[in-house]
Amino acid sequence: MNIGVLTGGGDCPGLNAVVRAIVHKGVFRYNYNFFGIRDGWRGLMGEGAISPLTVNEVSNIHALGGTILKTSRTNPYKQPDGPAQVKKVMTKSKLDALIVIGGVDTLGVAAKMHADGVKLVAVPKTIDNNVWGTDRTFGFDTAVNVAAEAIDRIRTTAEAHNRVFVVEVMGRDAGWIALESGIAGGATMILLPEFPVDLERVVQSVVGRHERGGVFTVIVVAEGTKLKREGGEPQPVVLDAQRDEFGNVRLGGVADKIVEAIAKQTGFDCRAVRLGHIQRGGSPSAYDRVLATRYGIVAVEMIRAGEFGRMAALRGTKIETVPLDEVAKSTKTVDPDLYEIAEVFFG
Repeated sequence: MNIGVLTGGGDCPGLNAVVRAIVHKGVFRYNYNFFGIRDGWRGLMGEGAISPLTVNEVSNIHALGGTILKTSRTNPYKQPDGPAQVKKVMTKSKLDALIVIGGVDTLGVAAKMHADGVKLVAVPKTIDNNVWGTDRTFGFDTAVNVAAEAIDRIRTTAEAHNRVFVVEVMGRDAGWIALESGIAGGATMILLPEFPVDLERVVQSVVGRHERGGVFTVIVVAEGTKLKREGGEPQPVVLDAQRDEFGNVRLGGVADKIVEAIAKQTGFDCRAVRLGHIQRGGSPSAYDRVLATRYGIVAVEMIRAGEFGRMAALRGTKIETVPLDEVAKSTKTVDPDLYEIAEVFFG
């Protein structure tokens, strides 16, 4: 059997560990042939390269960040005859099935492609941990560890200078990174996309903390956090209004808005820090390497069993499979009960 493997969407620590596990399992157990599809879905539209993936090529790549297959945010359903072109390239390349590794947008395309007759299985990846149906996506643990370490370092500077720091982390629609890194880093306030923010309440909270003797403040905010505004719906802060092929604008700058409000009303020494892409770059954590490897192994077994149109998912401690069409219907956001854990420490 000839199987294509692609990685789509943003890069993520652990992608190479998945690819390595897929090839090793498929070659040594079932004598499958694997082909790397370069640049995500773009590679199946005649714009990328498709080449054999051998055991030698993937050996020892599990600790590398990024993806040896490269990636893109290409959406075949936004291109003229995109789905037909994907099928044409698969036929020409003699691919019997696909393993699609991606986040919400990439998996949404995979669900549509399967409905259109393409044989495929999926693996969830994203540092945002917002894929429905799985407890954990690989890449998330690494991002949280990076962010928590940065918050630890920022807190020492905040304390030394009696400053207010607002640390902006990734998270468009779901605040999982902000929640867990904020709790781990001892943040004095955590702001998430799920719960729109009243800037006046944030300012008063900072003032109250200082009045009680707190000499510094560290606020962690997800980039997609919505700010309440008079006479309108809460909105996130947009860095670039141009939309990608999935309709997403570039978010960023919410930390600057919060710092501006606090400094203006209090006169406190305030600084904004945006962690940006360091959260998803670099080597994956040990946890993510293991989880990604487990996903890769199960993906091959799904192909073997003919479980097409499904995604590998972590449920508790076991890897199970869930329907892709169900995954595509929703994203996984932070539950209010979990947020209450963080609120205990807000003071």
